[in-house]
Amino acid sequence: MPAAVESVFDLAFWLCDRALNDNEYIQPIKLQYLLFLCQAYYAATNSGRKLVPAIFVAEEVGPIEPSLLKAWTNGRPKFESKPVISEDVAKFADEVWRRFGHHSAEHLAKLLLKMPAYLSARKRGRRAEIRLEEVIEGLNQGSNTPKVDQVIKPKVMRSHKGEPVKVKAWSPKTVKSE
Repeated sequence: MPAAVESVFDLAFWLCDRALNDNEYIQPIKLQYLLFLCQAYYAATNSGRKLVPAIFVAEEVGPIEPSLLKAWTNGRPKFESKPVISEDVAKFADEVWRRFGHHSAEHLAKLLLKMPAYLSARKRGRRAEIRLEEVIEGLNQGSNTPKVDQVIKPKVMRSHKGEPVKVKAWSPKTVKSE
């Protein structure tokens, strides 16, 4: 299943711009944490589909995306093209930003370093891939992080009688072939 965004840089630029709109500077490590949270919650709400085509690894400081970390070492990189983010992805990322953006990098690190998926990857070794399936499982259980429904608010519409109803896009369950 293809990722919802073309590049991890598109979402990173969007998050940086969103932080600037709130008159906030976003540290490179905090950006890593927010990107990981976006990826995690998006996958949990979209049947395992990735938000960005990226692999996060377990580093001592927390989950990181190595390519982005390298590109951001001297500050925000300059790219010719503008980031392309759909309206749905922007709304989703904004919900994650509103839930976690005001927290410090240290607070986010404490939260993420306790995630079972991160701990499992650390046991496998430094820079081991954090498996998305494990991340989704941990979020659905709500072990050390806020549950999905505490971060991503369901879309509320009105029924034919005018009563509020929660709606979400239908996505069929995937069937594993034998």
